[in-house]
Amino acid sequence: MSKDTYQHLLDLRQYMRSKNVDAVIIPGTDPHQSEYVSDYWKYREYLTGFTGDNGTAVVTLDKAGLWTDSRYFLQAEEQLRDSGFVMYKERTPGEPNIREWLAAELHDDAIVAIDGRLFTLIEANQLENFCGQNGFMLATDFYPADEIWPDRPAMPADPAYVYPVEYDGEDVDSKIDRVMQAVKAAGADGMLVTALDEIAWLFNLRGSDVAYTPVVVAFAYITLHDRVLFIDEHKVTREVKDHLKHHNVKIKDYDEVEKYLSKVTERFTIALDAHRVSDTLGQALMCGKTYIASPIIDLKAVKNEVEIAGYHEAMKVDGAALVRAFKWIEENAGNGITEIDVDRKIQEERGKCDLYRGDSFHTIAGYKEHGAIVHYEASEQSAATLAPDGLLLIDTGGQYLNGTTDITRTISLGNVTAQQRHDYTLVLKGHLALARAVFPRDTTGNQLDILAHGPLWQEGLNYGHGTGHGVGHFLGCHEGPFQIRMNYIPAALRPGEVTSDEPGLYKTGEYGIRIENLLLVVPAMSNEEYGDFYKFEVLTLMPYDTRLIDKEMLSPEEVKQVNDYHAWVRDTLSPLLEPAEQEWLAAKTEKI
Repeated sequence: MSKDTYQHLLDLRQYMRSKNVDAVIIPGTDPHQSEYVSDYWKYREYLTGFTGDNGTAVVTLDKAGLWTDSRYFLQAEEQLRDSGFVMYKERTPGEPNIREWLAAELHDDAIVAIDGRLFTLIEANQLENFCGQNGFMLATDFYPADEIWPDRPAMPADPAYVYPVEYDGEDVDSKIDRVMQAVKAAGADGMLVTALDEIAWLFNLRGSDVAYTPVVVAFAYITLHDRVLFIDEHKVTREVKDHLKHHNVKIKDYDEVEKYLSKVTERFTIALDAHRVSDTLGQALMCGKTYIASPIIDLKAVKNEVEIAGYHEAMKVDGAALVRAFKWIEENAGNGITEIDVDRKIQEERGKCDLYRGDSFHTIAGYKEHGAIVHYEASEQSAATLAPDGLLLIDTGGQYLNGTTDITRTISLGNVTAQQRHDYTLVLKGHLALARAVFPRDTTGNQLDILAHGPLWQEGLNYGHGTGHGVGHFLGCHEGPFQIRMNYIPAALRPGEVTSDEPGLYKTGEYGIRIENLLLVVPAMSNEEYGDFYKFEVLTLMPYDTRLIDKEMLSPEEVKQVNDYHAWVRDTLSPLLEPAEQEWLAAKTEKI
């Protein structure tokens, strides 16, 4: 693919010359700052051939680079070959960041161009300051994808649908009232909402406009008197129209948002999240503005009783589906199946549940050395054929109407080495330590992260990705506000939030190991002197691979933790399984 994309790079440079542009920065996002974007916005992928979720391309008239993080180093190196792009490693000593690179490459008075729809107000402001400090000029109205992308995919056209309160647990009026309380407290009259998962949550709508996340492309504007949803009217079914009308929501065309905002009266003050609203829309507002973190982030992160009950039910059917799939994988590992077949089998088993609506991200099935590529995605060309030998890492998740799942298991297909068992048990020890944590109110993720990293650090080992991320309820598999990782994120964990617990270890060219469950934050204890303490409740139902556990490395407490978890998994999932599957599960959950 990279050889084909080289012509795309030449086309872009010709277009840059026609517009007197010296450098262009192209992110891999959309006007909503989405993690996953529709094909319509995948210009960075079209230009470079790189398909990773995180990456920014920068092109000058004679050089081109792509910056990505450690999850994608191996993938980017392979996909960028012969593309004309050089890979640069983010946050890596000795590697220039984008601004350093541009400062070294450009001359005074150079014009740096961006598509302002794809950069937040914060990002555009930082770029403008950078350009001013270096004698450059910033242009925010450069739209190459609109002009030089032949056969560009169309905008998503599938209809939106109403998400029932029986799964959601709260109606639209209640949510908007809670949001507006926060908006008024910030001294604003209204708020512009641009993040797709926030809009889906706020209006109890879902869709299929973005892969893996059931959202619909739209913008929203709410005040004490107006509720406006900007959406392609062809996507509005009669059910959706009636639903929105019932909650006094006006419908306007998606492309009218900029014009509408430009006419907001000057006496109004509108709240904007400068980390989410695009520079283009932020500049369109000529009224008063106040910048706040979107209150919707916090509100939707704390799940209500209906949502929590839904998670529990979704985990049961997901666990049963994975038991059937993993049993099949082990039985067929020597029969010519590939990593892609693993993905297909898991989807097939999940599809037996009526509430299943697709995967929550692309399944990672990494056999042997592919498991060391953190975000590996098998293709027909790269997919390895499984054999009864080595390790298989499977990271997979499902979207169900009553919940979102995300799980990773590393399993042995045969011939386990002592080193593999040692490494697996180190990762397991960190995974277990985080799951049994008890911590005081206002604890942030970085304060817990050492629990997962600790056993690896003791032996001079590490992993570069985060340990835990928030998980939405039939929404994004990755959400804020908190994260469990080494760097500080100023958001404390609160009861009702769901996090992943996923330490790992990756040995390039050999194998990868990751173990992941989802955890629910719940109250643990409280006392007058020291306040409230919280703990985790495990949600995920799927056994660990006991063939990979070196029991001698575990404490009695850890052995009990594994055995208690396995007993719970066996008792919960067995009623959902056929006799042969029950037998398989019983063997996998025997006491260690």
